[in-house]
Amino acid sequence: MWNDSRNADTFAWLVTGLLQSQNSTLPEWITHRQSKAQFAQSRERQARRWLGNAKIDPVSIYGPLITSALRTWGEHRLVLAMDTSVLFEKFCLIRVAVLFRGRAVPLYSTVLKHASAQVSTARLLPVLAHVKGMLDHLGMQDVRFLADRGFCDAELMDWLWACGWHYRIRIKSSLILADPRGQRLCKVNEVKLAPRETRCFHNVTLTGQRFGPVHVVLGRPTDGPEQWQVVSDEPTGVETFAEYGERFQIEEGFLDDKSGLFGLEASRLRDAASLERLIVVTSTATLLLVSEGLQVVEQGLRRVVDPHWQRGLSYLKIGLRSVQYALGRGQAVLTRLGLHGGVDPEPVGCRTPKQPDPQTAFDVGWTLVFRSPS
Repeated sequence: MWNDSRNADTFAWLVTGLLQSQNSTLPEWITHRQSKAQFAQSRERQARRWLGNAKIDPVSIYGPLITSALRTWGEHRLVLAMDTSVLFEKFCLIRVAVLFRGRAVPLYSTVLKHASAQVSTARLLPVLAHVKGMLDHLGMQDVRFLADRGFCDAELMDWLWACGWHYRIRIKSSLILADPRGQRLCKVNEVKLAPRETRCFHNVTLTGQRFGPVHVVLGRPTDGPEQWQVVSDEPTGVETFAEYGERFQIEEGFLDDKSGLFGLEASRLRDAASLERLIVVTSTATLLLVSEGLQVVEQGLRRVVDPHWQRGLSYLKIGLRSVQYALGRGQAVLTRLGLHGGVDPEPVGCRTPKQPDPQTAFDVGWTLVFRSPS
């Protein structure tokens, strides 16, 4: 994993500096570094050398950490989301994340020198193949994959089908629906729905390639003109929108990285390899904080750091406040790494686990359904 123990030591203090400063600007990290180096410039050079070290493989660092955390997942279905985000108008971050109780925990990330969020399927499939290898190693076969309409591609869906993964993907309005015999039914944008109307098409094919059979659900959640359309490998219903809506958690994760928590855009790194190593640092920090928050809640200590009577913070924020609380009192932190599948024992704003009513959620609009905890 490590070509030099000094690199492991530097990685540890980079994560520490990020957690303490909540900023990806290297000068903010160096005050948290215990080192023989007398001058601040020397400690900053150590950080820059680590981020620019071609011998440090981000996958070999983060892979064992996230797979170790997932070993406690159990037999529950794993929900993954894939999305991209543009950095500095020059790079594209591709991420597959585990959706966990309102937050997206990075599973695999890579950075391309690519100024657009649109990435070809040829570039996405190696990312997914690596993810599948990780999950196969853990024996995790029950997977649901979520993605936005930019990833709606017959080749991708065929790959998911071959893997045995289920999927919910938003589709483009220009796609053609046909019956299993290839008889054209309609274009998606030709279906006009009344407000709060849902329409399902089962066992249809998509595009001129007639990919299928698949299942499609169309819906218009409000009085506005926007319609939602989602394709699935499993029969669809109004609950499909709620399942697809979990995807928005990965966007919250990008927000945490870029401006909400870690200030990734404040870094001055401008090469893909260095950014990829920096994202290993932010991903590790996220995993540690979510694990810490989970432990605090399971131990019944949530109200020590969360002022809400019922849980009002995400596991990430609970973990962050717990770390700050413990460090201020000289207590141990980050003692366990793990993610547990299944129903959240303490959902936001609820005393007992409660599943959302998809029909009610759909009727009142998407904002209430998919809003993530702070």
